[in-house]
Amino acid sequence: MKQLVKTFLFAATTIFFAFTLIKYPNDALEASIRGLDMWWEVVFPSLLPFFITAELLLSFGVVKFLGVVFEPIMRPLFNVPGVGSFAWIMGMVSGYPTGAKLSVRLKEQKQISQIEAERLVAFTNSSSPLFIFGAISIGFFHDAKLGVLLAVCHYVGNALTGICMRFYGRSKETYQKKENRKISLKRAFYAMHETRIKDKRPVGEIMGDAVINSIKTLVMVGGFIILFSVLNKMLFLIGITPFIAIFFQSVLQFFFIPVELALPFISGLFEITLGANMISKENVDPFLASVIVVSFILGFNGFSVQAQVASIISKSNIRFYPYFFARILHGFIASILAILLYKPFYLDRIESSVKEMPVLNPSIDSQWVRILDLLQEIGPLITIAAFGLAFIIMFRRFRYSK
Repeated sequence: MKQLVKTFLFAATTIFFAFTLIKYPNDALEASIRGLDMWWEVVFPSLLPFFITAELLLSFGVVKFLGVVFEPIMRPLFNVPGVGSFAWIMGMVSGYPTGAKLSVRLKEQKQISQIEAERLVAFTNSSSPLFIFGAISIGFFHDAKLGVLLAVCHYVGNALTGICMRFYGRSKETYQKKENRKISLKRAFYAMHETRIKDKRPVGEIMGDAVINSIKTLVMVGGFIILFSVLNKMLFLIGITPFIAIFFQSVLQFFFIPVELALPFISGLFEITLGANMISKENVDPFLASVIVVSFILGFNGFSVQAQVASIISKSNIRFYPYFFARILHGFIASILAILLYKPFYLDRIESSVKEMPVLNPSIDSQWVRILDLLQEIGPLITIAAFGLAFIIMFRRFRYSK
Protein backbone atom coordinates (compact mmCIF):
# COMPACT_ATOMS: atom_id res chain seq x y z
CA MET A 1 0.00 0.00 0.00
CA LYS A 2 2.83 2.38 0.89
CA GLN A 3 4.49 1.78 -2.48
CA LEU A 4 1.19 2.39 -4.30
CA VAL A 5 0.80 5.75 -2.56
CA LYS A 6 4.38 6.69 -3.47
CA THR A 7 3.77 5.71 -7.08
CA PHE A 8 0.63 7.85 -7.21
CA LEU A 9 2.38 10.85 -5.63
CA PHE A 10 5.37 10.64 -7.95
CA ALA A 11 3.18 10.29 -11.03
CA ALA A 12 0.81 13.08 -9.98
CA THR A 13 3.67 15.47 -9.20
CA THR A 14 5.38 14.78 -12.52
CA ILE A 15 2.15 15.22 -14.50
CA PHE A 16 1.36 18.45 -12.66
CA PHE A 17 4.86 19.77 -13.40
CA ALA A 18 4.45 18.83 -17.07
CA PHE A 19 1.18 20.76 -17.29
CA THR A 20 2.79 23.85 -15.74
CA LEU A 21 5.54 23.68 -18.38
CA ILE A 22 2.88 23.54 -21.09
CA LYS A 23 0.97 26.46 -19.57
CA TYR A 24 4.04 28.70 -19.12
CA PRO A 25 6.41 27.71 -21.95
CA ASN A 26 8.09 31.11 -22.32
CA ASP A 27 8.81 31.45 -18.60
CA ALA A 28 10.11 27.87 -18.49
CA LEU A 29 12.42 28.60 -21.41
CA GLU A 30 13.69 31.78 -19.77
CA ALA A 31 14.41 29.97 -16.48
CA SER A 32 16.06 27.10 -18.33
CA ILE A 33 18.35 29.46 -20.26
CA ARG A 34 19.23 31.24 -17.03
CA GLY A 35 20.29 27.98 -15.39
CA LEU A 36 22.15 26.87 -18.52
CA ASP A 37 24.07 30.15 -18.73
CA MET A 38 25.19 29.84 -15.11
CA TRP A 39 26.38 26.26 -15.67
CA TRP A 40 27.89 26.97 -19.11
CA GLU A 41 29.79 30.11 -18.16
CA VAL A 42 30.77 29.62 -14.50
CA VAL A 43 29.98 26.27 -12.87
CA PHE A 44 31.49 23.91 -15.46
CA PRO A 45 34.77 25.78 -16.16
CA SER A 46 35.33 26.60 -12.49
CA LEU A 47 34.73 23.06 -11.16
CA LEU A 48 36.25 20.97 -13.96
CA PRO A 49 39.93 21.64 -13.09
CA PHE A 50 39.28 20.80 -9.43
CA PHE A 51 37.43 17.58 -10.29
CA ILE A 52 40.16 16.37 -12.66
CA THR A 53 42.92 17.31 -10.21
CA ALA A 54 41.12 15.53 -7.38
CA GLU A 55 40.81 12.33 -9.44
CA LEU A 56 44.53 12.43 -10.27
CA LEU A 57 45.54 13.09 -6.66
CA LEU A 58 43.45 10.12 -5.55
CA SER A 59 44.97 7.83 -8.18
CA PHE A 60 48.57 8.86 -7.51
CA GLY A 61 48.25 8.39 -3.74
CA VAL A 62 48.68 12.03 -2.74
CA VAL A 63 45.40 11.91 -0.83
CA LYS A 64 46.70 8.96 1.17
CA PHE A 65 49.80 11.02 1.96
CA LEU A 66 47.63 13.84 3.26
CA GLY A 67 45.56 11.34 5.20
CA VAL A 68 48.52 10.10 7.19
CA VAL A 69 49.79 13.64 7.81
CA PHE A 70 46.43 15.07 8.94
CA GLU A 71 45.22 12.05 10.91
CA PRO A 72 46.19 13.65 14.26
CA ILE A 73 43.96 16.63 13.40
CA MET A 74 40.95 15.15 11.61
CA ARG A 75 40.31 12.25 13.98
CA PRO A 76 40.04 14.24 17.23
CA LEU A 77 38.06 17.08 15.63
CA PHE A 78 35.68 15.36 13.22
CA ASN A 79 36.14 11.64 14.00
CA VAL A 80 37.08 10.87 10.39
CA PRO A 81 40.38 9.61 8.95
CA GLY A 82 43.03 12.06 7.82
CA VAL A 83 42.09 11.58 4.15
CA GLY A 84 38.93 13.51 4.98
CA SER A 85 41.07 16.66 5.09
CA PHE A 86 41.41 16.45 1.30
CA ALA A 87 37.63 16.42 0.79
CA TRP A 88 37.20 19.24 3.31
CA ILE A 89 39.83 21.51 1.74
CA MET A 90 38.75 20.82 -1.85
CA GLY A 91 35.12 21.36 -0.86
CA MET A 92 35.93 24.81 0.54
CA VAL A 93 38.09 25.86 -2.40
CA SER A 94 35.95 24.63 -5.29
CA GLY A 95 32.46 24.60 -3.76
CA TYR A 96 29.65 22.09 -3.85
CA PRO A 97 29.19 19.29 -4.72
CA THR A 98 32.93 18.56 -4.63
CA GLY A 99 32.85 17.31 -1.04
CA ALA A 100 30.18 14.71 -1.82
CA LYS A 101 31.99 13.46 -4.92
CA LEU A 102 35.30 13.06 -3.09
CA SER A 103 33.64 11.41 -0.09
CA VAL A 104 32.09 8.81 -2.41
CA ARG A 105 35.46 8.21 -4.10
CA LEU A 106 37.16 7.72 -0.73
CA LYS A 107 34.40 5.28 0.24
CA GLU A 108 34.83 3.38 -3.05
CA GLN A 109 38.55 3.07 -2.36
CA LYS A 110 37.73 1.77 1.14
CA GLN A 111 39.75 4.53 2.78
CA ILE A 112 36.74 5.46 4.94
CA SER A 113 33.76 3.53 6.31
CA GLN A 114 30.08 4.21 5.63
CA ILE A 115 29.58 6.14 8.89
CA GLU A 116 32.76 8.15 8.29
CA ALA A 117 31.61 8.93 4.74
CA GLU A 118 28.27 10.18 6.05
CA ARG A 119 30.06 12.42 8.55
CA LEU A 120 32.33 13.68 5.80
CA VAL A 121 29.51 14.46 3.37
CA ALA A 122 27.74 16.35 6.15
CA PHE A 123 30.37 19.11 6.42
CA THR A 124 32.53 19.08 3.27
CA ASN A 125 29.95 20.62 0.90
CA SER A 126 30.33 24.37 1.13
CA SER A 127 30.16 27.43 -1.10
CA SER A 128 33.33 28.46 -2.91
CA PRO A 129 35.02 31.81 -2.21
CA LEU A 130 34.31 32.76 -5.84
CA PHE A 131 30.57 32.37 -5.25
CA ILE A 132 30.54 34.14 -1.87
CA PHE A 133 32.74 37.08 -2.86
CA GLY A 134 32.23 37.34 -6.60
CA ALA A 135 28.56 36.43 -7.06
CA ILE A 136 26.83 37.31 -3.78
CA SER A 137 28.88 40.04 -2.08
CA ILE A 138 30.00 42.03 -5.12
CA GLY A 139 27.64 40.82 -7.83
CA PHE A 140 24.39 41.15 -5.83
CA PHE A 141 25.09 43.39 -2.82
CA HIS A 142 27.92 45.45 -4.43
CA ASP A 143 29.83 45.29 -1.16
CA ALA A 144 33.14 43.43 -1.04
CA LYS A 145 33.44 43.78 2.75
CA LEU A 146 30.24 41.81 3.19
CA GLY A 147 32.03 38.83 1.65
CA VAL A 148 34.46 38.65 4.58
CA LEU A 149 31.59 38.35 7.06
CA LEU A 150 29.67 35.80 4.97
CA ALA A 151 32.80 33.71 4.35
CA VAL A 152 33.81 33.63 8.03
CA CYS A 153 30.28 32.68 9.11
CA HIS A 154 30.02 30.04 6.40
CA TYR A 155 33.36 28.29 6.82
CA VAL A 156 33.54 28.51 10.62
CA GLY A 157 29.94 27.32 10.76
CA ASN A 158 30.84 24.40 8.52
CA ALA A 159 33.70 23.40 10.81
CA LEU A 160 31.46 23.63 13.89
CA THR A 161 28.89 21.49 12.08
CA GLY A 162 31.56 18.89 11.42
CA ILE A 163 32.53 18.89 15.09
CA CYS A 164 28.88 18.33 16.05
CA MET A 165 28.53 15.52 13.49
CA ARG A 166 31.54 13.68 14.95
CA PHE A 167 29.13 12.15 17.46
CA TYR A 168 26.85 10.79 14.72
CA GLY A 169 26.80 7.01 14.42
CA ARG A 170 29.23 6.29 17.25
CA SER A 171 27.00 3.52 18.62
CA LYS A 172 26.99 1.79 15.21
CA GLU A 173 30.74 1.86 14.69
CA THR A 174 32.78 -1.26 15.21
CA TYR A 175 35.92 -1.08 17.29
CA GLN A 176 38.89 0.15 15.32
CA LYS A 177 42.53 -0.03 16.16
CA LYS A 178 43.75 3.31 17.48
CA GLU A 179 45.69 5.17 14.79
CA ASN A 180 49.16 6.51 15.23
CA ARG A 181 48.68 10.11 16.38
CA LYS A 182 52.23 11.20 15.55
CA ILE A 183 52.95 12.97 12.25
CA SER A 184 55.43 11.01 10.14
CA LEU A 185 56.33 12.20 6.65
CA LYS A 186 58.23 8.97 6.00
CA ARG A 187 55.19 6.84 6.83
CA ALA A 188 53.01 9.16 4.75
CA PHE A 189 55.32 8.83 1.73
CA TYR A 190 55.34 5.03 1.90
CA ALA A 191 51.54 5.03 2.17
CA MET A 192 51.36 7.22 -0.95
CA HIS A 193 53.73 4.90 -2.80
CA GLU A 194 51.73 1.78 -1.91
CA THR A 195 48.50 3.43 -3.06
CA ARG A 196 50.00 4.34 -6.43
CA ILE A 197 51.43 0.86 -6.92
CA LYS A 198 48.03 -0.76 -6.27
CA ASP A 199 46.51 1.17 -9.19
CA LYS A 200 47.53 -0.90 -12.21
CA ARG A 201 46.17 1.50 -14.83
CA PRO A 202 48.70 3.27 -17.10
CA VAL A 203 49.06 7.03 -16.72
CA GLY A 204 47.19 7.74 -19.95
CA GLU A 205 44.18 5.72 -18.82
CA ILE A 206 44.21 7.39 -15.40
CA MET A 207 44.11 10.83 -16.98
CA GLY A 208 41.39 9.78 -19.42
CA ASP A 209 39.24 8.37 -16.62
CA ALA A 210 39.71 11.57 -14.62
CA VAL A 211 38.43 13.67 -17.51
CA ILE A 212 35.48 11.39 -18.34
CA ASN A 213 34.34 10.95 -14.72
CA SER A 214 34.59 14.68 -14.02
CA ILE A 215 32.59 15.65 -17.10
CA LYS A 216 29.90 13.05 -16.32
CA THR A 217 29.47 14.49 -12.83
CA LEU A 218 29.36 18.08 -14.08
CA VAL A 219 26.76 17.23 -16.73
CA MET A 220 24.59 15.82 -13.94
CA VAL A 221 25.18 18.99 -11.90
CA GLY A 222 24.15 21.11 -14.87
CA GLY A 223 20.95 19.15 -15.28
CA PHE A 224 19.97 19.77 -11.66
CA ILE A 225 20.79 23.49 -11.92
CA ILE A 226 18.51 23.86 -14.96
CA LEU A 227 15.77 21.68 -13.44
CA PHE A 228 15.57 23.61 -10.19
CA SER A 229 15.80 26.94 -11.98
CA VAL A 230 12.68 25.99 -13.95
CA LEU A 231 10.99 24.38 -10.93
CA ASN A 232 11.47 27.45 -8.79
CA LYS A 233 10.02 29.65 -11.52
CA MET A 234 7.00 27.38 -12.01
CA LEU A 235 6.26 27.25 -8.28
CA PHE A 236 6.27 31.03 -8.19
CA LEU A 237 3.98 31.39 -11.22
CA ILE A 238 1.33 28.96 -9.95
CA GLY A 239 1.32 30.61 -6.53
CA ILE A 240 2.83 27.85 -4.40
CA THR A 241 5.92 29.80 -3.37
CA PRO A 242 3.96 32.93 -2.29
CA PHE A 243 1.53 30.67 -0.39
CA ILE A 244 4.38 29.00 1.53
CA ALA A 245 5.89 32.43 2.15
CA ILE A 246 2.76 33.40 4.10
CA PHE A 247 3.52 30.67 6.62
CA PHE A 248 7.19 31.67 6.85
CA GLN A 249 6.27 35.27 7.54
CA SER A 250 5.15 34.29 11.03
CA VAL A 251 8.32 32.24 11.49
CA LEU A 252 10.50 35.20 10.49
CA GLN A 253 8.53 37.52 12.77
CA PHE A 254 9.28 35.17 15.66
CA PHE A 255 13.00 35.73 14.99
CA PHE A 256 12.45 39.53 14.52
CA ILE A 257 13.26 39.34 10.80
CA PRO A 258 11.26 41.54 8.37
CA VAL A 259 8.45 39.68 6.60
CA GLU A 260 9.60 41.13 3.25
CA LEU A 261 12.33 38.50 3.24
CA ALA A 262 9.88 35.58 3.37
CA LEU A 263 9.53 35.12 -0.40
CA PRO A 264 13.30 35.54 -1.10
CA PHE A 265 13.96 33.09 1.74
CA ILE A 266 11.69 30.44 0.18
CA SER A 267 13.32 30.98 -3.21
CA GLY A 268 16.74 30.63 -1.58
CA LEU A 269 15.75 27.31 -0.04
CA PHE A 270 15.28 26.01 -3.59
CA GLU A 271 18.13 27.85 -5.32
CA ILE A 272 20.78 29.88 -3.50
CA THR A 273 21.63 32.19 -6.39
CA LEU A 274 18.07 33.32 -7.02
CA GLY A 275 17.32 33.71 -3.31
CA ALA A 276 20.45 35.77 -2.63
CA ASN A 277 19.70 37.99 -5.61
CA MET A 278 16.13 38.61 -4.39
CA ILE A 279 17.36 39.35 -0.85
CA SER A 280 19.84 41.93 -2.16
CA LYS A 281 16.98 43.82 -3.84
CA GLU A 282 14.99 44.11 -0.59
CA ASN A 283 16.05 47.27 1.25
CA VAL A 284 15.16 46.04 4.73
CA ASP A 285 16.12 47.66 8.01
CA PRO A 286 18.23 46.50 9.74
CA PHE A 287 20.61 45.19 7.08
CA LEU A 288 21.67 42.50 9.56
CA ALA A 289 18.39 40.68 8.79
CA SER A 290 19.44 40.24 5.16
CA VAL A 291 22.85 38.94 6.26
CA ILE A 292 21.23 36.41 8.60
CA VAL A 293 18.94 35.05 5.89
CA VAL A 294 21.75 34.85 3.30
CA SER A 295 23.98 33.04 5.81
CA PHE A 296 21.22 30.52 6.49
CA ILE A 297 20.54 29.66 2.83
CA LEU A 298 24.29 29.40 2.17
CA GLY A 299 24.57 26.87 4.99
CA PHE A 300 21.40 25.05 3.96
CA ASN A 301 22.82 24.67 0.41
CA GLY A 302 19.40 24.81 -1.25
CA PHE A 303 17.36 21.89 -2.58
CA SER A 304 19.15 22.17 -5.93
CA VAL A 305 22.56 21.42 -4.38
CA GLN A 306 21.02 18.82 -2.07
CA ALA A 307 19.56 17.03 -5.10
CA GLN A 308 23.03 17.01 -6.67
CA VAL A 309 24.52 15.52 -3.51
CA ALA A 310 21.72 12.93 -3.28
CA SER A 311 22.38 11.87 -6.87
CA ILE A 312 26.12 11.54 -6.29
CA ILE A 313 25.82 9.45 -3.10
CA SER A 314 22.92 7.33 -4.42
CA LYS A 315 25.32 4.86 -6.06
CA SER A 316 26.89 4.10 -2.69
CA ASN A 317 25.37 3.09 0.65
CA ILE A 318 25.90 6.60 2.05
CA ARG A 319 22.61 7.82 3.51
CA PHE A 320 21.17 11.24 2.76
CA TYR A 321 19.47 12.18 6.03
CA PRO A 322 22.72 12.93 8.02
CA TYR A 323 23.68 15.41 5.31
CA PHE A 324 20.21 17.01 5.34
CA PHE A 325 20.26 17.35 9.13
CA ALA A 326 23.74 18.87 8.99
CA ARG A 327 22.58 21.44 6.41
CA ILE A 328 19.84 22.67 8.73
CA LEU A 329 22.32 22.74 11.62
CA HIS A 330 24.87 24.64 9.52
CA GLY A 331 22.23 27.17 8.51
CA PHE A 332 21.37 27.98 12.13
CA ILE A 333 25.03 28.07 13.24
CA ALA A 334 25.97 30.41 10.37
CA SER A 335 23.01 32.68 11.20
CA ILE A 336 24.04 32.90 14.87
CA LEU A 337 27.64 33.65 13.84
CA ALA A 338 26.34 36.40 11.54
CA ILE A 339 24.67 38.07 14.53
CA LEU A 340 27.77 37.75 16.74
CA LEU A 341 30.30 38.83 14.08
CA TYR A 342 28.27 41.49 12.29
CA LYS A 343 29.83 44.40 14.16
CA PRO A 344 33.52 43.36 14.28
CA PHE A 345 33.67 41.90 10.77
CA TYR A 346 31.39 44.34 8.92
CA LEU A 347 30.30 47.52 10.68
CA ASP A 348 33.72 48.29 12.16
CA ARG A 349 35.40 47.68 8.79
CA ILE A 350 32.99 50.06 7.05
CA GLU A 351 33.51 52.79 9.65
CA SER A 352 37.29 52.51 9.38
CA SER A 353 37.10 52.62 5.57
CA VAL A 354 34.87 55.69 5.61
CA LYS A 355 37.34 57.51 7.87
CA GLU A 356 40.22 56.67 5.53
CA MET A 357 38.46 57.32 2.21
CA PRO A 358 35.75 59.86 1.42
CA VAL A 359 34.46 57.79 -1.48
CA LEU A 360 34.13 54.05 -1.00
CA ASN A 361 33.83 51.77 -4.01
CA PRO A 362 34.75 48.22 -2.93
CA SER A 363 34.20 46.76 -6.38
CA ILE A 364 37.24 48.52 -7.83
CA ASP A 365 40.31 46.30 -8.32
CA SER A 366 38.48 43.32 -6.87
CA GLN A 367 40.22 40.08 -7.73
CA TRP A 368 37.01 38.11 -7.40
CA VAL A 369 35.23 40.34 -9.93
CA ARG A 370 38.06 39.87 -12.40
CA ILE A 371 37.97 36.10 -11.96
CA LEU A 372 34.19 36.02 -12.41
CA ASP A 373 34.35 38.22 -15.52
CA LEU A 374 37.16 36.11 -16.95
CA LEU A 375 35.16 32.92 -16.39
CA GLN A 376 32.14 34.40 -18.14
CA GLU A 377 34.33 35.35 -21.11
CA ILE A 378 36.33 32.15 -21.57
CA GLY A 379 34.03 29.75 -19.70
CA PRO A 380 32.09 28.60 -22.79
CA LEU A 381 35.38 27.93 -24.63
CA ILE A 382 36.60 25.76 -21.75
CA THR A 383 33.29 23.89 -21.71
CA ILE A 384 33.39 23.22 -25.46
CA ALA A 385 37.06 22.16 -25.29
CA ALA A 386 36.33 19.78 -22.41
CA PHE A 387 33.50 18.11 -24.28
CA GLY A 388 35.70 17.83 -27.35
CA LEU A 389 38.47 16.19 -25.33
CA ALA A 390 36.00 13.77 -23.74
CA PHE A 391 34.66 12.83 -27.19
CA ILE A 392 38.19 12.13 -28.47
CA ILE A 393 39.03 9.95 -25.46
CA MET A 394 35.81 7.96 -25.74
CA PHE A 395 36.21 7.57 -29.51
CA ARG A 396 39.77 6.27 -29.18
CA ARG A 397 38.75 3.82 -26.46
CA PHE A 398 35.83 2.59 -28.55
CA ARG A 399 38.05 2.11 -31.59
CA TYR A 400 40.80 0.24 -29.74
CA SER A 401 38.30 -1.94 -27.88
CA LYS A 402 37.22 -3.57 -31.15
